[in-house]
Amino acid sequence: MLISICNTQIDISILEGSVPRCGYRWGASLQGVQPRRIHRFMEPALLLLLHGKPAHGYALVEGLRQLGLEAYPADVSAIYRILYDLEANGMLVSRQDAERTAGPPRRVYELTEAGDVYLQAWVEELHETDRLLHRFLDAYDTHRKEHESATTEELVQQAEKS
Repeated sequence: MLISICNTQIDISILEGSVPRCGYRWGASLQGVQPRRIHRFMEPALLLLLHGKPAHGYALVEGLRQLGLEAYPADVSAIYRILYDLEANGMLVSRQDAERTAGPPRRVYELTEAGDVYLQAWVEELHETDRLLHRFLDAYDTHRKEHESATTEELVQQAEKS
């Protein structure tokens, strides 16, 4: 079965922890970067929520809030489009909920084996992204400390000359 990760077709039967790097979204903020926005991150978030048990869309929206993604740029209609795409690619299956509600019948989504493999690939990629970000932040912190130390020494030298 072929799946698409970061616009690359991957045969999940041979997926062995090698996932192409997903890009980050660049936007029109003041500095040109929208922080904490990993491209297509709603996919693994929804898959994670479905990993434990099947759920309907409203429960998934609530689950996204509990994961801290309430400010993430996705409205409810976008979440349903993502669910539809994941189902079309074999990551999920859905069925009509047998329970009667006041509104229209709800769809209940469930993770497939292919969806579990896809989630695992995302998790591996996110761990690598986490390592990369920590290396970057450590390097930045070291640079800032060195710069602050050098600036302090310059100020002391200037004070001594005065």
